[in-house]
Amino acid sequence: MQEKPLKMLLAVSEGRADDAAAIAIEMGEPKDGFDKPEFSRRVVELVGNQQDARIEQIDVGKLVLEVTRLSGECGMRPSHELTMVGKTLLNLDQVGRALDPKFDPNASVQRNAAVIMQQRMWKSVSPTNVFSSVIEAKDFLAKLPGRASKIMESLASNEFKLKIDTIDEKRLMEGFQKVANRITLGLVLAGMIVAAALMMRVQTSFKIMDYPGFAIVLFLLATAGSAALVLNILFYDQKQKKR
Repeated sequence: MQEKPLKMLLAVSEGRADDAAAIAIEMGEPKDGFDKPEFSRRVVELVGNQQDARIEQIDVGKLVLEVTRLSGECGMRPSHELTMVGKTLLNLDQVGRALDPKFDPNASVQRNAAVIMQQRMWKSVSPTNVFSSVIEAKDFLAKLPGRASKIMESLASNEFKLKIDTIDEKRLMEGFQKVANRITLGLVLAGMIVAAALMMRVQTSFKIMDYPGFAIVLFLLATAGSAALVLNILFYDQKQKKR
């Protein structure tokens, strides 16, 4: 978490608005309904407008706090660490403005960030961390033969299984079945219309409005079925989509 605010300051100072938005999202806690595209757009606009500005024109702390405010407006809970960094920088901005109004905060952040990153890098390769990595590697190598033996036994006995969570197969099959049913119903209705058109030429004693009665009945049934299918598609599918 100590490295993430540093990355945020580097991204802001260098004008990398997309990276700044990504780091803010990584540090925060998105809620239900979080509008990621809108948040990224507003952060890009905010950082782009403040790039290359000097301290008499911008407040670095205010800029960081503005990012946290945008997080809340777009449906994401900002991290406490980023808020604390923003408040600290907001106080330091006043001191910097009094000491040197022409001070360039972006260049200063870039200079000092390189030193801080170098110090953290050397800290990560300290003897304590190296010994911890060696112990973890030793444990991994010690357990590797047993794990490999279990895998080989599972393969030999045809008990090796892979569990992959991909999609909802049941819902997918239901969707395919719905599509197939509607295609079949459409073909049946089309067949009824064609049959009604052909039966119009057959003269029978049963007539409706001087037309062959069976042909009119088939045509009316096909029309009613077509109307029901259209209404089902227009209203039922929209309701399911909203759910």
